[in-house]
Amino acid sequence: MTLTTPAKTPTRNGRWRALGLRADVRNLSLLGVLAVLVAVGGLTRPAEFLATSNLQLVLTQASVIGVVTVGMTFVITSGGIDLSVGAIVALASVWATTLATQGFGFAGILFTAVVVGLGCGLVNGVLVAYGGMVPFIATLAMLASARGLALQITDGRTQIVTVPSVLDLGVPDAYVLGIPPLVLVFAAVTAAGWLLLNRTTFGRRTVAVGGNPEAARLAGIDVRRQRLYLYLLSGLCCGIAAFLLVVLAGSGQNTNGNLYELDAIAAAIIGGTLLSGGRGTIVGSVLGVLVFTTITNIFALNNLQSDVQQIAKGAIIVAAVLIQRRTVRDGDG
Repeated sequence: MTLTTPAKTPTRNGRWRALGLRADVRNLSLLGVLAVLVAVGGLTRPAEFLATSNLQLVLTQASVIGVVTVGMTFVITSGGIDLSVGAIVALASVWATTLATQGFGFAGILFTAVVVGLGCGLVNGVLVAYGGMVPFIATLAMLASARGLALQITDGRTQIVTVPSVLDLGVPDAYVLGIPPLVLVFAAVTAAGWLLLNRTTFGRRTVAVGGNPEAARLAGIDVRRQRLYLYLLSGLCCGIAAFLLVVLAGSGQNTNGNLYELDAIAAAIIGGTLLSGGRGTIVGSVLGVLVFTTITNIFALNNLQSDVQQIAKGAIIVAAVLIQRRTVRDGDG
């Protein structure tokens, strides 16, 4: 009698190892793209691009949108979306730079920016989690409302920051071992986000909700509360980013954070976070931010038109989504 060996089915650990391997390959690919961009910048504008001051500028500019992207990564991983992040950054920045707020000094500006971000995130979370609204619609409404309120507060004017302790954070004398304070904040937020997503129950619940909300509910996860927490986290990141932007620009404007939502979503997607939810990577999102920021810097140094820059970004996003779809299909197979 001939014995037939049953076909081997992949174990759960095997699937996770495969996902981890693909994530490593994806991150290495992004590092390769970043290396190519650095080489291009070094070849086209060696004196300007490779200058320490320019590299510090690239990292500083990446810090603001990078903090927003960390929060966006959590939301997308859960299967949601947040179109209001740019508007929340604008509202938080102008509310934190009013004359009344500046009267409380450094602490008043930081506190106001964070509280406004949390407040907007709370509204988004309640509408999505408990109001049953589609995340796209709820956050789109917040986008319009926050932009309108920011314009009403400023009356279209730029609000100049006059608090020395805030402005001093943006000067070279405040750098720590040549690293701007804003970059250190970005690094801290990134590290906290990575630990939260990869080493805590909160992160596992986020992935579970994004992968299959019904299965997560049956497993005992309070899906609505988890989604509320995620939008609160996104709002918190927007508040921190608004403060960093105030330090960087030395002012608050209703136009702050323009198109941040698109940049954050794009950075998360090319980094490997699944737009449909169920998978997210903080490291990949940060690499995506650095890729986009470097592209912007190279285009600016070479005096190239912004429309060409947008076309290049669009091509990168399309390529990343196509690769992501193939990765998911191969994983299912």
